[in-house]
Amino acid sequence: MRKLAAAAALAVALSGCSSAAVAWNSPPPTPLPPAASGVPVPVSVDTGHSMLTGVYEQGFPDSADKLTEFTAATGVKPKIVMYFSSWHEVFSSWFAKQLRSRGAYVLVQMQPNGVSLDSIAAGGSDTYLYSYAAAVRSFRYPVVLSFGHEMNGTWYPWGNGQSSPASFVAAWRHVVGVFRKVGATNVTWLWTVNSIEGASPALSQWWPGASWVNWIGIDGYYSRPVDNFKDIFGSTLGIIRKFSKDPVLLAETAVGTTPDRERQIANLFSGVRANHLLGVLWFDKTQHSGLYHQDWRLEDDPVALSAFKTEIHKSK
Repeated sequence: MRKLAAAAALAVALSGCSSAAVAWNSPPPTPLPPAASGVPVPVSVDTGHSMLTGVYEQGFPDSADKLTEFTAATGVKPKIVMYFSSWHEVFSSWFAKQLRSRGAYVLVQMQPNGVSLDSIAAGGSDTYLYSYAAAVRSFRYPVVLSFGHEMNGTWYPWGNGQSSPASFVAAWRHVVGVFRKVGATNVTWLWTVNSIEGASPALSQWWPGASWVNWIGIDGYYSRPVDNFKDIFGSTLGIIRKFSKDPVLLAETAVGTTPDRERQIANLFSGVRANHLLGVLWFDKTQHSGLYHQDWRLEDDPVALSAFKTEIHKSK
């Protein structure tokens, strides 16, 4: 996401996050518990044979009402639903269970705000991480986790120019290592970068390594009438494919209220299909930051809704 949009998203995410306290008890590294009735635990997301459709709405994870509204408006039942989680915020098991009952997976963007990456890598947040990992493990069903997203941008304290790639990689590996020690084998790790259209193209230096990542996420938006898939995502994909063949999800994307919105929605989805990407997670909210304003929502735009429905149908 571009700098202003990302800053707005962070402000919204922080203001909407639950303030529940963490239980400061480090759990022992025990195996993942068995599912009820002897049913094997599904430990990874079932991507199936169709495009994964996801959504982010303001108010997640404290309420699932917006998800109901999104489905009612679009006719689409998202398979992945994202929320932002501040450091020291507990895993929302309640929300994850709500999504599971609706046939969706939760994607959590863990944001290391208020803490240094070097401190995380040195074990300074281990009590919190062990508690979080135990909660995810106890949920038993697949969870997608991302840590320090859009690190190649300059707008987050863990990002380019404010933290070093070496510190990020060390912190990422430490976080994943804690979850592995706890036995949270139900986690799919999503390494999320910003499109190089609005951030640094030096992506490989932030790469934790193939054994530490399951999926790759790219964040990018169509905010101008001239924007297209090739310009927003093409070069980023090209760079990524030089060091990884992991599945790619557009982890944050949307088309703004441009004069050519219908065509651009079609262009977005055709690009996803042509490049065999996992899917699209639509950032369905309005953003305000200073002079910057963009409405990414679909619900109040009949033409955009129709285009979105058409593309989802094509992608099945």
